[in-house]
Amino acid sequence: MLLSFALAAAGALASRRPAAAASPSRRAASLSKGPRRVTLPSPGNPLVAIRLLFQVGAADDPAGKDGLAALTAAMLGSAGTQRRSWAEVLDALYPMAADIQTYGDKDAFVFEGTVHRDNLPAFADLLAEQILTPRFANEDFSRHRQDALDFITKTLRGNDDEDLGKQALATLMFEGHPYSHSTAGTVAGLQAITLDDVRRFYAGMFTQDRLIVGVAGGYPDGFPESFASRFSALPATGEPRQRLPPPPARGGGTMLIVEKDARANAVSMGHPLDITRADDDFYPLYLAGSYLGEHRTFNGVLMVELRQKRGLNYGDYAYVENFIQDGGTTFPLTNIARRQQHFEIWLRPVAPQATAFAIRGALFELHKLVRGGIPAAGFQATREFLLHYVDLWAQDPSRRLGFAMDALSYGKDIITELKTRLPKMTKAQVDRAIRKHLDPTRLSVAIISDNAKALRAELLSGKPTPMTYDTKDTPAEVIEQDKAIEHFPLPVTPSRVKIVPAGVLFEK
Repeated sequence: MLLSFALAAAGALASRRPAAAASPSRRAASLSKGPRRVTLPSPGNPLVAIRLLFQVGAADDPAGKDGLAALTAAMLGSAGTQRRSWAEVLDALYPMAADIQTYGDKDAFVFEGTVHRDNLPAFADLLAEQILTPRFANEDFSRHRQDALDFITKTLRGNDDEDLGKQALATLMFEGHPYSHSTAGTVAGLQAITLDDVRRFYAGMFTQDRLIVGVAGGYPDGFPESFASRFSALPATGEPRQRLPPPPARGGGTMLIVEKDARANAVSMGHPLDITRADDDFYPLYLAGSYLGEHRTFNGVLMVELRQKRGLNYGDYAYVENFIQDGGTTFPLTNIARRQQHFEIWLRPVAPQATAFAIRGALFELHKLVRGGIPAAGFQATREFLLHYVDLWAQDPSRRLGFAMDALSYGKDIITELKTRLPKMTKAQVDRAIRKHLDPTRLSVAIISDNAKALRAELLSGKPTPMTYDTKDTPAEVIEQDKAIEHFPLPVTPSRVKIVPAGVLFEK
């Protein structure tokens, strides 16, 4: 039940029967009185999922207090209330076989749980109590602030190279932007935060106009309305939502090599996008991203070319929006909607001797996609794959509810939009979206490495980086294509390739 500063919270227990995505007719939103509501009734389901989504995130952190949004959320979702200590909250949840999950990102935090409908009144009381009457005890504050500091200094810098690569890339793509720092904050920011800061942030940000109340499953008539009405106790409005500045406009070739003890290298590359799910171009671009590298599947060309054919690493994926994996699934976490998005490629993990070749291989495939468009066969196969795959995203009431609430945030339901658009989508539409929104010359690259100086010298040398295989049965066509990849130009210049020790990232 701890707030996941790694932002990979496990999904709540729920029915595993596949179900179609929620259609607009099954959602209800009230904007005129109290917080907005989203409801997905399923009378025959014995489970009820509740989500409280606040449009508050790390982008709201005040200058010098990086991590305040996440710390405040932790003090609501995983701490005591005015009536109960945190230990007493846990004792009350235990007989319900339920818990309260808290997670978030740059523009949103969510508090969610799933419970048997027999225990719904008691669970709803507990959840409302957490949000409406937080205790803000010194012991809870000290515990959560130390957890956040430990995440940055020990987990992120120490043993989570994949996430470290993502966060390092964000510092390049969004330099000087509210998205640049880790959602958990910075060391200096966390050390500067006081309990009074948390109280003020809660009072000014956790307000009705930033809240969406979601309920799904076999709840009784009238429950969503009565439950949502409790949050009329929150201030109607608070601090206005700040307008985000545009992401930095820069050319490619910016590279950050983070040096730390690592047996393999993690590579992240990407650039900001000017579209989200709210835009029509997002959906053909999503198909292109899936073709390039669907998360943890062998549907993507990067996975096929780099892992399956060459055995370079474990996973090679591409995304056209921020992606956080939902627990142990292959699916995206819901309720992390962002107002600005980015394109990203992950290469995880790569042996040091193969890193330069792997980067060149990913760039080779990306350039080929942008120059030539998506192959006709690849378009057809990816479209067919997605038409069935998106149904798996919403297999339980909680995830269906999460997508429906995201639809309210974006104005479009990604599952409904894909199911509607994909049958009519054309290769020309996808090619047009690729050319308009993906630009290999704008890529920034972040690499986690234990020998940064040698890697930097290799990447800047301009020399080919041939691949050597341990086996002798590599297909001839792969060997032939390798000749083109090993010479593929890397858009790097000495002044824009920097080395930093992991210990200085997210310090201030």
